[in-house]
Amino acid sequence: MTSLKFGTSGLRGLVTDLVGRPTFTYASAFFASVGARAGGHREVVIGRDLRASSAGIAATVATAAAAAGLTAIDCGALPTPALALEARKRDCLAVMVTGSHIPDDRNGLKFYRSGEEITKADEAAILAALGDISDDAPLPPAVPAAPEPDAIARYRDRYRDVFAPDLLAGLRIAVYQQSSVARDVLVDVLAALGAEAVPIGRSETFVPIDTEAHRPQDVAFIRDAMAAGGFDALVTTDGDADRPLVAEAAGRILRGDVLGLITARYLGADAVVVPVTAGSAIERAGGFGRVLRTKVGSPFVIAGMEQAARDGARIVCGFEANGGFLAGSDGPVGDKILPALPTRDAVLPILATLAAARAAALPLADLVAALDVGETASDRLPDTPAARSGPFLRRLADDTFRREFLRPVGRPQAVDEQDGVRIELDGGRTIHFRASGNAPELRCYAEAKSAKDAEDLVRWGLAAAGTTMAEGA
Repeated sequence: MTSLKFGTSGLRGLVTDLVGRPTFTYASAFFASVGARAGGHREVVIGRDLRASSAGIAATVATAAAAAGLTAIDCGALPTPALALEARKRDCLAVMVTGSHIPDDRNGLKFYRSGEEITKADEAAILAALGDISDDAPLPPAVPAAPEPDAIARYRDRYRDVFAPDLLAGLRIAVYQQSSVARDVLVDVLAALGAEAVPIGRSETFVPIDTEAHRPQDVAFIRDAMAAGGFDALVTTDGDADRPLVAEAAGRILRGDVLGLITARYLGADAVVVPVTAGSAIERAGGFGRVLRTKVGSPFVIAGMEQAARDGARIVCGFEANGGFLAGSDGPVGDKILPALPTRDAVLPILATLAAARAAALPLADLVAALDVGETASDRLPDTPAARSGPFLRRLADDTFRREFLRPVGRPQAVDEQDGVRIELDGGRTIHFRASGNAPELRCYAEAKSAKDAEDLVRWGLAAAGTTMAEGA
């Protein structure tokens, strides 16, 4: 049985299940289904992150492209949004080889058409096309892709050409390089915009940085670096640089949805699209004309941005709870225009957050405190397949059961059932249960005024859900 599966953004699984024939088959199915409908030039740009298996998998994608009659362009190791930008420039297909934040023994493929992420309908078309591709024929001879070394420079220039060269003057920023594919780009862009960018923590082996579920060793490294270095902030990204991480001067890591909120305000957005897992401060403190909530996953956020644009919004953006920011329309930055890039990006929210703090003459911690965003917490019940979590979530959607289930912690005020069951409680709190899209887990998220209250609510929620599911077994 294979571990390969489409999740909230792309195909992922164990490297041993992906290398060779599986990569060729999935890439061929993408070219035969989505690629056949995409039009544009008969090219595909290919990029990769820095994990050990990515170069070999990218070479197999290039071979599949040649077999499909496409010209493969090798953009090398570069951020996922940089590859999307190149595909947008060329009006062509793209395949990014990355496992994002998951460990080095896993990897994945992200598919794009003309710089836009594929939709859930496209995923279904790829899966349907798999059956038309022979899985026992030998792979064709390897065909190397034509190199394109300038794609990453065009991504760097996207920000250097729009933001003022003194935007971040006077700020001393630690760039935690680890194995992020954007580790050098971040230093270059921050320095070009006036900051003193200090590289730290570079690693030649892959470090699985998750911008939502922080590993204790990463938290400790960031805290110690900030205590020793006299920095105004620390910045980094996940492996493929579509999710940012920013820590303030005391070493506290800022929430991804808070970075998104600050960035959307900085860009003057009048419509913002976020998944149901993002904090409610977006409605309370954002000041946006419209906030649209979606299921978890960038394809749903992108569909929401397209709807907001059709409804007449002028500047549309979206972001996820992990901080990945999507520019859904062209937007003004001073007297320049930042072109749309409707895929998750880490560099834009890093720059906008630092710029917002400098413009307000506030430390990052004070800028966030002024927003009154509250506190969040999350955790999961592992080994909880859909056969167990599904019946529980269906019961929780029933008003009578929900009120009785939540009686120990509060009274339900409003419910959102787009993706699991998100419940607003009295006292300005929320609790949200949903089944993971990537693993057999039940996830629980909570919001409250204090970190302790949010953590207590998650702890109670998972325990109560576990007991309820056990009783129903």
